[in-house]
Amino acid sequence: APPVNAPSPPAAPRPPIQNPKSQIQNQSTPFTIDGSEHFLAVTLPSREATSYPAALEFVKEHGFRLEPSNRKWWLRDRHKVLNLLASHLTALRDEFHAEFTENFDRHTAHLKPAEITAEATAARDGFNLTLGFNAGAADAATLQNATATGRAYLEDGKTIYLIDRAKLERLASAQRLLAETSGTPGLTARRTHRISPARVAEAQDILDELAPHFQPPAAWRERSTALRDLTTLPPTPIPAELDALLRPYQRLGVAWLWHLHQHDLGGILADEMGLGKTLQALALITALRAAPISNFKSQISNPERATPVLVVCPASLVENWRREAARFTPQLRVAIHHRERRLADAAAFAAHDLVITSYATLARDEELFATVDFACVIADEAQHIKNRRSRNAQALRSLHATGRFLLTGTPLENSLDDLRSLFAFLMPGFLGAAPSGAKAEERAYHDERLRAQTARYILRRTKQAVAPELPAKIEQVVYCDLEPAQAALYRETQQSAERALLDLAATGATENALRFATLTQLLRLRQICCDPRLVTPAAPADHSAKLGAFRELLDEALDEGHRLLVFSQFTSLLALLRAELEASGIAYAYLDGAKTPRARQAEVDRFQQSTAGAPPVFLLSLKAGGTGLNLTAADTVVHFDPWWNPAVEAQATDRAHRIGQDRIVTSYKLICAGTVEEKVLALQASKRALLAEVFEASDAAAAQLDLADLRSLLT
Repeated sequence: APPVNAPSPPAAPRPPIQNPKSQIQNQSTPFTIDGSEHFLAVTLPSREATSYPAALEFVKEHGFRLEPSNRKWWLRDRHKVLNLLASHLTALRDEFHAEFTENFDRHTAHLKPAEITAEATAARDGFNLTLGFNAGAADAATLQNATATGRAYLEDGKTIYLIDRAKLERLASAQRLLAETSGTPGLTARRTHRISPARVAEAQDILDELAPHFQPPAAWRERSTALRDLTTLPPTPIPAELDALLRPYQRLGVAWLWHLHQHDLGGILADEMGLGKTLQALALITALRAAPISNFKSQISNPERATPVLVVCPASLVENWRREAARFTPQLRVAIHHRERRLADAAAFAAHDLVITSYATLARDEELFATVDFACVIADEAQHIKNRRSRNAQALRSLHATGRFLLTGTPLENSLDDLRSLFAFLMPGFLGAAPSGAKAEERAYHDERLRAQTARYILRRTKQAVAPELPAKIEQVVYCDLEPAQAALYRETQQSAERALLDLAATGATENALRFATLTQLLRLRQICCDPRLVTPAAPADHSAKLGAFRELLDEALDEGHRLLVFSQFTSLLALLRAELEASGIAYAYLDGAKTPRARQAEVDRFQQSTAGAPPVFLLSLKAGGTGLNLTAADTVVHFDPWWNPAVEAQATDRAHRIGQDRIVTSYKLICAGTVEEKVLALQASKRALLAEVFEASDAAAAQLDLADLRSLLT
């Protein structure tokens, strides 16, 4: 026994306190694989490891057997081992993070994965792309025989090539896609495909997954990279003053169009309405006028004479195109080929930079247009050629041009047959013919194929996508050229009004009487601008230029999922629009001054509801709907007949553009060119305060705009 006063022996050191999780990690063993081509011996991770359940399921699924004496899972069958390594070796390394022993590596060094190879060489008008499967000297028959007999490996002397069946299926699918064939994929060990310039981006998409180490020629890389990453597009050579007007997304759109044209390709600019497709197209035209003609000569007979750019649009937009060109690109020599203003021959076309015509005029003068070689053809509102059998589509396809583009705000994915028609104009021969009498599975294959082929040639941006670059409210004037019969009625009424006022003045009428008579005549002219039926009830509906423009706006807006407020000062005009919507089967809400407060709120509530059945259009008289309403369910406003007091018009627009609105609001003002409407717009800047009262009937006598100004609106 130790002495009573002896010191106590030192205490044994305590083991450090460890986190239970770290203890589990320290105790866990790795997923280890040993063996050779003849057998595999697998040691599973410890049961506490998160990878244990998946590892256990894997060995059981593939026929391994547990040997209790060493707690290893064994697979003793050469055929099964090689098949497993062929299909799962990569997954074992990358997904299971299995560790392979040195013994395994030493005994499997002669096993090599069969790799997909891809080589591209430049050829005339395109590239030759060769896809193959590198498995030694094995040919397609040997490959097919191996897979047919359940063998995922080929022996070539001492080397054994492991065949990943999934990779082989991807090769067969790629060969099928690039060969543009349908039916059962026919695998070939090595096949060369002809790739047109238009298909380079699509082929690169296929190769990214199939052969990630593919090294294409520089010309291939230049074509594919720009279309796959728009940020790599070089700037377009346009005048600095025009470039300064472009928003960033518009500058990118112009660069995209320019890139396509420089590489002899076409495209569809499908930006949402209100994002400035016309401006982007005009910027492209200025670049084309300053640059040499494209080397692409297959579309035209004489490239050196391909001087003008042709814009084809609905008749209701011809004048709007002319106005936009004059505003943004005044340096261009512009000609209108429409109605009575027609160019006589090819020489007359060549004297201009830009020629604007309508679809109907193009179809009527198809033989004349066939004599002209255009530097570029731009077709606006592309839905007019979605039916390939229509006269519009046939006339457009008959044109000779080095470049071809389409503009539309209507999404193009809805009808794939329509898409075929559009590309038949853009890039003839690019899309194969649609299969006739195909089964559902084969049709689905061709539909998916069509989407993949065309995706790179459609550029669509929504307001939501580019919202940081946009103001909260976009305002746009849409100029309409009067229809011939409408113009004749307008001139006749205008001349009659001038004579009546002269006769009235000759009788010694007072200035107030002359003022009232002038305002009455102006009212009639404004009604004719809106719709001749407001003055001549028997007139056909297609005599209204504004109605044609409104139909274009309405169709595009509804296709894009927008909801509209449509304002007019005339309830008689709203009645015509009601009939138009009913004939088209379009639901609408309606509000004019005759509504009681209760009925008024009921219409507002019906429009504002977020259910699928809510009407997409709200027709409102300016006085009844211009103030006091919250209509944030709408994001598009159409002023069918402009209100000459800008503040009143702004109040109407602000029914949608107000607190609670989380989308960009676009406001369209329809104006008939060369009429009283345009004259008042011109006067607004200098006499805005006076014009505020001109067309208020109750304030007509007190309006401060002098009689001379009023009379000038009639002339």
